[in-house]
Amino acid sequence: MSTTALEPELAGVSGPPVRRSLATVLAVVGIPMFMVTLDNLVVTNALPVIKTELGASLTDLQWFINAYTLSFAALLLTASAIGDRLGRRRMFLAGIALFTLASAACALATEPWMLITARGIQGVGAAAVMPLSLTLLSAAVPASRRSAAIGIWGGISGLGVAVGPVVGGAVVDGLNWQWIFWLNVPIGVLAIPFAARILTESFGGSRRLDLLGLLLSAASVVGIVWGVVHGSDDGWTSGPVLGSLIGGGVLLAAFVLWESRTASPMLPLRLFSSRAFSVINATAFTFAAGVFGSVFLLAQFFQVVQGYTPLESGIRTLPWTMAPMVVAPLAGLVVDRVGPRVLIASGQALLAIALGWIAVITTVDVSYSSFVVPFVLAGVGMGLTFAPSASVVMASAAEKDRGVASGTNNTVREVGVAMGIALLASVFASAGSYDSPNSYIDGLVPAIWVGAAIVAVGGFLALLLPGRRR
Repeated sequence: MSTTALEPELAGVSGPPVRRSLATVLAVVGIPMFMVTLDNLVVTNALPVIKTELGASLTDLQWFINAYTLSFAALLLTASAIGDRLGRRRMFLAGIALFTLASAACALATEPWMLITARGIQGVGAAAVMPLSLTLLSAAVPASRRSAAIGIWGGISGLGVAVGPVVGGAVVDGLNWQWIFWLNVPIGVLAIPFAARILTESFGGSRRLDLLGLLLSAASVVGIVWGVVHGSDDGWTSGPVLGSLIGGGVLLAAFVLWESRTASPMLPLRLFSSRAFSVINATAFTFAAGVFGSVFLLAQFFQVVQGYTPLESGIRTLPWTMAPMVVAPLAGLVVDRVGPRVLIASGQALLAIALGWIAVITTVDVSYSSFVVPFVLAGVGMGLTFAPSASVVMASAAEKDRGVASGTNNTVREVGVAMGIALLASVFASAGSYDSPNSYIDGLVPAIWVGAAIVAVGGFLALLLPGRRR
């Protein structure tokens, strides 16, 4: 993609009357977004080490990830609404600052509960960064270049996915696990003045904050995920688990009812009158649940079963994690020509095939070379999903709704991550354990099969997306 200059009067870009390059705009929104994306996977290769040093349980390991994704998901829509009302630039900068401070708190944690709490605060900061980065980018580029710019944005997100496991492994091997969080601090410190200099304030439709909607949505998601996480340990018919699952379901129904009746909903249900918007969110959920639930367990396989170091494990995931960085920008360039349905459905099909392939070949002594082809297929599938999905979200919402539309899509995806990790870890715990390599494989294989099935459902849903626009 060329970095041809943008006109200075474009929304979201400030400065004297000179042209700002597309590269500058992408950098100012992409660097913070890269930082929060990195933290989705940077922890995964450090989990076995953190488990040992902090004396963490399997439940703790899930919450090290889910505390981040749940707070992220719960506040995405609220952060977007506050940004629309009080200023997107202001909220974007506040999110970067909070994420940076919480990263330092993660590094200083000495008990599992301390790390879980700090990860939750990290997620709050990330909730202000991720959706607003896409909203600011979408406002700052002409419509003719928007799909290509979103493709590059997706490539930056893919880079965070790609280098997360390797960075985490390298840092744990070379220093210690705390430094995977210390790395965020200088990035955040540099990103804040950069964004403050380049971006000007912009606003969306002025709406009252839907605090009851926020409480109902957050409580429902936490209740359902808590029940799934603890179901395998406490028993699915135990009082706390059943109460959590049923309570979460009731609160979710109450949230939908409230959003349909309140004058200023956090989630305008009219967005779902668009078939494309409804389908892309359903696909985002199945994609995140199946893929990231599988990655949570696969990231530990090379260490727990085959005895590799965190860095060696991270390097072995590169065929998977590097592919989205290459494929996502290319998908963004061609999505308007071939249509999102072909790209996204193909991506989900490749992911389902790759996960099924991995489940078939995984044994205690399987050679690494056997994983290369399915890892590449999985990476290509992810790359075909990121940018076209973002393009569908932006195209299916009016200008004034793009902030909340982006927040909704990110919320659904992050809830999918949390639900996927909880569900697949529960499948793992019901059939296997960390006690020996063989017992880990006993739990891993059925969990990956479940992940493949979830992604396959998303592939069929994606066939309902619109085709190429004439």
